[in-house]
Amino acid sequence: MKSGRSLAWVSLLAMAALACLLWATSRPPGSTSSRPLLVYCAAGLKGPVEAAAKAYEKETGTAVQLQFGGSGALLSNLRVSGQGDVFVAADASFIEVGRTNQLLAEVLPLARLTPVVAVPKGNPRGVASVADLLRPGTRVSMANPDAAAIGAVVRAALMRTGQWPALSGAATVFKPTVNDVANDVKVGAVDAGLVWDATAAQYPELHAVRAPELAGVSSEVAVAVLRSCTQPAAALAFARYLGARDRGLPEFEKAGFSVLPGDAWAARPEVVVYSGAVNRTALEPLLAEFEAREGVQVTRVYNGCGILTAQIRSGQRPDAYMACDTSFMTTVSNWFGPSTDMARTSLVLLVKRGNPLGLRGLEDLARPGVRVGIAQEQQSALGSLTARVLRSRGLLERVRPNVRVETPTGDLLVNQMRGGGLDVAVVYAVNARSAREALDAVAVDGPEAVATQPYAVGAGSANARLMGRLGDRLRSEAGRARFQEAGFDQP
Repeated sequence: MKSGRSLAWVSLLAMAALACLLWATSRPPGSTSSRPLLVYCAAGLKGPVEAAAKAYEKETGTAVQLQFGGSGALLSNLRVSGQGDVFVAADASFIEVGRTNQLLAEVLPLARLTPVVAVPKGNPRGVASVADLLRPGTRVSMANPDAAAIGAVVRAALMRTGQWPALSGAATVFKPTVNDVANDVKVGAVDAGLVWDATAAQYPELHAVRAPELAGVSSEVAVAVLRSCTQPAAALAFARYLGARDRGLPEFEKAGFSVLPGDAWAARPEVVVYSGAVNRTALEPLLAEFEAREGVQVTRVYNGCGILTAQIRSGQRPDAYMACDTSFMTTVSNWFGPSTDMARTSLVLLVKRGNPLGLRGLEDLARPGVRVGIAQEQQSALGSLTARVLRSRGLLERVRPNVRVETPTGDLLVNQMRGGGLDVAVVYAVNARSAREALDAVAVDGPEAVATQPYAVGAGSANARLMGRLGDRLRSEAGRARFQEAGFDQP
């Protein structure tokens, strides 16, 4: 009897395991989460976000739970609850509030909206401007500026024109969302309402009046990952889907939004990053963290910047490039967007422990019999900087007879010093830091002996937004700390 019960339990466990296996293998290959994503979305964005979410669920198997409301009201709820994965806001002002309150992490821009005056088809009251809304007897519906993005944007615009006090005082009703305002106009409860252009386009019963007082005013729609999110890779995948030029953005475009440039969709994007070898110690852990959080694959190519720029000029196109020095970014700037300085480091003389030869400056490299190592001028930023500094001080030709080796990277010079084949090597302070337990470093004075490391996104990258977020990570507090730990200074 006992053995029969045991057999039954084993059978049940086996069936449960089989069911779990079948469930796991039945999920689409792009699935990134085993539980629903909780997404808070501005009500005015409901149409395109809902359509994109349904397509995402079907394509990836990841369930998306949408909660709609005014951007400000949703943000207030987030501040109280501290729960959720994604926030889709109808205006950048609410993104800034979320960032200030440490509620948001990554932010992806999606589209632009323009405020308009919505009136019934045919515009029976002949409304042509915001001033016309102040006519006696004109009933106006507006969104609460503290709860909805449209209200906040309109308030800011009309405060500048001086019309806000009068209009807000004369408004018939304030509603919590832009859709509520549009519905007021649709059913005839009011004569006009201030809404987004994309909202008005979704109501065939309405006509959008582009008031001159609102000319040039727009709002940026963005999706952000919440700091409270416990499944960031899944949340970022959905955010990337919303912002993908071949997935979510066409839904926004169909709904009348003016979309912003987006990346191509991939469940697990694959990108290539070129980097000067000197950056490797600081960059490698940051790239590993970025891969895990974003759910992407980064192929790294570390080498001397002269070699890397030669490859770029020959036709290779990395998604991003972090150079050893600005001079090696300038030579390939045509293939990249604007660069940002991330770190800097200075030249040092790497010498044996205790500096037995008493080498104190670059002029000592010309002493008879001193075995010198430098980086190769054409292949690396380190070599280029070394030659430039020596040349500017009239030392290059005097030092050259003592040069025993020229390498494409500073790391190879460090290895030569460790092996005892050299008396001194000109390297970056960052290179010397990795050997501080066995070798000493002597600073090279002068502002011209400093190299600055810039980062830029490939101009033709299909993942430009993704690479921009990598740049944000490098500039973040955590990124700066990594560079400082590796021995870099801040630019």
